[in-house]
Amino acid sequence: MTAFPAPEDPERLTLYGSFTSSSSYKPMLYLALSGLPFSFRTVNLKNGVQKTPDYLAVNRYGQVPALRHRGLTVVQSNVVLDYLARATGRFEGATEQDRWHAREWLSWEADAITNVAKVRHFNRFRTVDPAVLAYLTPPAEAALTFVDRALEGRQWLVGKTCTIADLGCWGRMVFMAEGGFDIQRWPNIVAWRDRLTAMPGFALPYDLIPKKDTEFDPV
Repeated sequence: MTAFPAPEDPERLTLYGSFTSSSSYKPMLYLALSGLPFSFRTVNLKNGVQKTPDYLAVNRYGQVPALRHRGLTVVQSNVVLDYLARATGRFEGATEQDRWHAREWLSWEADAITNVAKVRHFNRFRTVDPAVLAYLTPPAEAALTFVDRALEGRQWLVGKTCTIADLGCWGRMVFMAEGGFDIQRWPNIVAWRDRLTAMPGFALPYDLIPKKDTEFDPV
């Protein structure tokens, strides 16, 4: 028997992730805000579980997250968000244009906001030459400034409701303080953050992502 057997109920969403991972937080937040039942399977990155044969059979890239549902396995956090929105209908845009716009944000996030996560990673988990942080910090700050300007006069990044664009971008930015970024520099992001935190089911990563396998069955 492998450490990561296929879900017994193929209709039940099963998410594989890690406690410290912003990539894991994005689909976790989606599921928490959706109020959907799901199973969480922990992948201990510190112990290298992501590189074991059993987990590589789930996610060939040796990364988190991964999602299993209806006989499918979906990996890469923004692709998982895309799948969840399509499969459940939650946090989709109101129009076809909005839906494409939301996915454009996810693609941009993977290129730009990921710099925030890199700075956080090197600040917290690895010691690197200061030149590395000096190189990554300006594009990270530029990405945050871009989001802040995009939120000027708006409540959400796309349309008039929260979408996967908001969850994908915030889910990567959530650890910005651990990278040394003061959110108060970006007032529109602060207001947007406050709207997100007011949503039923919202929780920050360390409160939301468990350290062990857990079943989530909202009443």
